[in-house]
Amino acid sequence: MTQASMVEPGGGAAGAVALATRGLRKRFGHQVALDGLDLSVPSGVVYGFLGPNGAGKTTTMRILTGLVRPDAGSVELLGRPFGRGDRRRLFEVGALIEGPAFFPFLSGRENLRALAATGAPTTRGRVDELLALVNLADRADDKVSRYSLGMKQRLGIAAALLSSPRLLLLDEPANGLDPAGIAGMRETLRALAASGTTVLVSSHILSEVQQLADVVGIVARGRLVREGRIEDLLRAEGSVRVRVAPHEIPVAGPALEGLAGVGGVALEAGPEAGWLSVRFDPARSAELNRALVDAGVFASRLEAGSNLEALFLGLTGSSPDVGAVSGGPGSGAAGAAPGPGAAPGPGAAPGPGAVPGWPA
Repeated sequence: MTQASMVEPGGGAAGAVALATRGLRKRFGHQVALDGLDLSVPSGVVYGFLGPNGAGKTTTMRILTGLVRPDAGSVELLGRPFGRGDRRRLFEVGALIEGPAFFPFLSGRENLRALAATGAPTTRGRVDELLALVNLADRADDKVSRYSLGMKQRLGIAAALLSSPRLLLLDEPANGLDPAGIAGMRETLRALAASGTTVLVSSHILSEVQQLADVVGIVARGRLVREGRIEDLLRAEGSVRVRVAPHEIPVAGPALEGLAGVGGVALEAGPEAGWLSVRFDPARSAELNRALVDAGVFASRLEAGSNLEALFLGLTGSSPDVGAVSGGPGSGAAGAAPGPGAAPGPGAAPGPGAVPGWPA
């Protein structure tokens, strides 16, 4: 496991952990779902739980809610070990996993009341409060069978919040939501974290996670590959793309390496000729520009190549599902692992031989 700097939670004592797993393993027949997963989720933060399809995210959430039993490893919820005999402790946990399920012949309000009657005691008026929170007050008495996908998703989030949980687990909560709904959900989850609730969100919308999460954990093939503050991870994996005239590359390359170090500068080829990818903190781009000016080179463009998508693709070994359009500028995806002989894209780490020597 690679872990970035520890996080001071927004709503709890410094260093408090709301959720931890150690050596979590799970097989389904010959299929390995989890292979020694170690997570540490600080209290009072929004934690982005990321990974490609089949990485083990939903299996992890099922284990955390007692729906699946791990083959090995341990789980700690809200400061105490969690096992199969601790089901009542789940009253402190709200969850929406794989999509909400409701009685279609009941209204949204009736569904929430039925759920409230089976769980931890709720305050009077809690159902109406939550319906207003997720913007369903006007449709609360309509049958759920008449709800759109986004409305059902909002009702699912309300159901997860019924018991005012200290820990909230949400699997793809933005599924079916329109842009206004996503923005509203983001505001709600940030407010919950600020009040001390710990929110773990699994999502494939990486741009949304980058705006929402304080901390991220990235999993691949059932193991944690990176965890830490999102800004620290992006800074550590950051890169800057620099555009110079092709004839100035022999001077620009060594000047940039003086700051980025040997191997820290990659020359892009093909339609991206004239671009240099530099492994460097984008917040310090002015230093790169100053080094070029001192060397007598003037960059025509500088771009930050650091984003969560590039980091995710690089760490998980994933590649975009759509094929690149050949022959056009910008073909290929930022952050995708370059194939044999290909130039690394924006944000990609220059591998051995990425700069075979600056052209003369």
